[in-house]
Amino acid sequence: MREILSDLVAEEQQLDQFLQGISDRDWKKKTPASGWTIQDQVGHLAHIERFAADVLEKGRSVIDDARSELADFDAWTERGAAQYRRRRHQEVIEQWRFARADVVDALSRMEASERLPWIHGDLSARTFATMRLMETWAHGLDIKAAILGRVEPIPEDDLDEGEEDPLADTDRLRHIAWLGQRALPFAFEQAGEQFPEQGIRVELMGPKYATWRFGPEDTDQVIKGMAGDWCRVVVRRQHAGDTGLKAVGDYAELALKVAKAY
Repeated sequence: MREILSDLVAEEQQLDQFLQGISDRDWKKKTPASGWTIQDQVGHLAHIERFAADVLEKGRSVIDDARSELADFDAWTERGAAQYRRRRHQEVIEQWRFARADVVDALSRMEASERLPWIHGDLSARTFATMRLMETWAHGLDIKAAILGRVEPIPEDDLDEGEEDPLADTDRLRHIAWLGQRALPFAFEQAGEQFPEQGIRVELMGPKYATWRFGPEDTDQVIKGMAGDWCRVVVRRQHAGDTGLKAVGDYAELALKVAKAY
């Protein structure tokens, strides 16, 4: 668990630092998520992290008690963000900090394979932590898009010496890329499609030319491309057709249309 938790904390801290650099007025800026401001995005993170912390502390009863509300997940998510809408933004970010710290603390005392209850079914502790990283990164994209006007990073060659891009891809994306491939059967089911028996492999190039491969080696259904593109597609922040991702096989083509990590 040490590796995924270290990367989770790093992702949360990076977003926290970005938020510290924006103005009070910026917190009311609209993000790509319809109707949501930056404050709504952070409010959602505070809400979902507190819910996750409660699940880790109290177990399945937390989800059972919220089952009727969770039946309309979008409405539940909206109510969660709305409860932070009229608070001071510094209070909102503090609530997010407290909640995410509780999540990391609880997960740090678990084995990676330990099974935990979650909204759409039981997960391993490792996958639970990866979900938290994925959600932090995805909503971070929305927040940064509101300030920077883009969700894609600037190519390294186009940056000035010493310049850092807040949207630069990091090797932490390997966790989200793995999750996106593991979630393909779920994505196919949600789309009403049959997942292929041979599975689908994803072959990616990460930052600094790292090579990441996920999925069965003997399948003829393959997705290839840049890790950042794949991750933005599986968190629904970019359409596959707007990226350089390539599919080999009909099921791989379909996967690019239905893929989602949550």
